[in-house]
Amino acid sequence: MEKFFELKKHGTDVKTEVIAGITTFLTMAYILIVQPLTLAETGMDFGAVFTATAISSLVATLVMALWAKLPFALAPGMGLNAFFAFTVVLGMGRSWQFALTAVFLEGIIFIILTMLNVREAIVNSIPQNIKRAISVGIGLFIAFIGFKNAEMIVGYPATLVTLGDFSSATVLVATIGLIGTSVLVALKFKGALLVGILGTAVIGIPFGVTSVGQGFQLISAPPSLAPIFLQFEWSQVFTFDMLLVVFTFLFVDMFDTVGTLVGVSTKAGLLTKDGKIPRVKQALMADAIGTTFGAMLGTSTVTTYIESAAGIEEGGRTGLTSLVTAGFFLIALFFSQLFLLIPAAATAPALILVGVFMASPVKDIDFSDYTEAIPAFMTMILMPLTFSISDGIVMGVLAYLFLKVLTGRHKEITPLTYIVGVFFLISFFV
Repeated sequence: MEKFFELKKHGTDVKTEVIAGITTFLTMAYILIVQPLTLAETGMDFGAVFTATAISSLVATLVMALWAKLPFALAPGMGLNAFFAFTVVLGMGRSWQFALTAVFLEGIIFIILTMLNVREAIVNSIPQNIKRAISVGIGLFIAFIGFKNAEMIVGYPATLVTLGDFSSATVLVATIGLIGTSVLVALKFKGALLVGILGTAVIGIPFGVTSVGQGFQLISAPPSLAPIFLQFEWSQVFTFDMLLVVFTFLFVDMFDTVGTLVGVSTKAGLLTKDGKIPRVKQALMADAIGTTFGAMLGTSTVTTYIESAAGIEEGGRTGLTSLVTAGFFLIALFFSQLFLLIPAAATAPALILVGVFMASPVKDIDFSDYTEAIPAFMTMILMPLTFSISDGIVMGVLAYLFLKVLTGRHKEITPLTYIVGVFFLISFFV
C-alpha cells in the first residue's frame, strides 16, 4: 500500500485512508436508492438499476483508485439522472433505451476527448481565482443539499426557500446530528464525520427516521441486470433529438466533473504549484469509462461526486481512499437493505460541515481586483442558486472574459479560455 499509493509522501496512513473511504461511501450511498427510484419513473426495472448503479460506481471508482490514484469516488450523477428520466423520456417522449444510447455515445466521445487531452486542456484553461471559487461554490452547494436533505430548508413560493419545521422528527434528528458532529469536528476527533453519520442514524431509530421494516434481510443476492443490460436503440442515432440529448449530457457532465475535480483537489491541497491537478487525464478517463460501462449495464451518466469532499476532510489523500469506497459498493450489492437503512437526515450534517470545510479557499481569492472578484463571486453564488456546478462555472468564466476584455485587460486571457468561453455562449442557444 505504501509503495503503490505513496502514503507517507501525501502525509497519510492506511487507517486514515480507510476511514476517509468509508465516510465518502456513506455520504453518497443515497444514490443506491435514489437512482433506481428516478429511473424507475421511465419504466426501467428498479432492482436491475440498483445493480447497474452499484457495479458502474464500483468500476469507475476502481479506475480512479488504481490508475489516477486520487481520493475521488464516482457514481451516476444527480441532475443527469433527472435529465435522463424527466426530460428525455417523460418530457420528449423518447424510450429509456433511446436515453441509454445517448449516454453510451457520450461516454465514447468522452473517452476520445480525454485521449486527445481536450478535457485536460479545458481544466487548465480555468483562471486560478475561479478555481478557488469553484471549491467555495461546491461547498455552498453541498451544504445547501445537506440542509435540503435534512428538511431544515424547504420550498416556499414567496421566498423560494424558507426554514423547515423544526418540530418534525427528520429535522430534530438532523439538528441533533449536526450539533454532535460539529462538537466532534471542533475537538478534532478523528473520524468525526463517519461517527456523526452512524450516530445520527442510531439516534433516528426511536424517532422513526431510521426504520428497520419487516422482512429485513441482512444478506441478499443482487437483482438481475437482464431487463436493462445492453438495451440500446441504434435506429435513432442520427436524429436531431439524439444530437441534442448527447450534447446536453456532454456539456453538463464535462463541467460538473471539471468543477468537482478542481474544487475538491484545491481543498485537499493536491494542486501542483502551477494550479494543475496531478494525473488529471486518468481522473477524467475514470468517469468516461464509468459512463460508457454504466450505459451498457443500464444506468445514466457516471460522474465524480462532490461528496468525495467528506473523505478528503477525514484526511483521504490517495487512491486508497477511493479503493475503500469502491470496496463498499461491492459489499453493498449483497447488503443492500443494510446500507439503505441510513436516512438522508443522518448524512445531512456531514454534508453541511463539508460545506464549511470547502469554503476555506475564499481567503485566497483576490477581492481587490474586481475583474477577478466578480467572476469568482458569480461562480460561488450561482452553484447553489442554480443547483448546478456547471452553471456556476459557465457564468463565472463568461463574466471573467467580458470584464477582462471590456476593461482593456484582454492580454491576461489565454487563447483556450476564449475558446471555452465561445463554447459556453453557444450552449445557451442549443
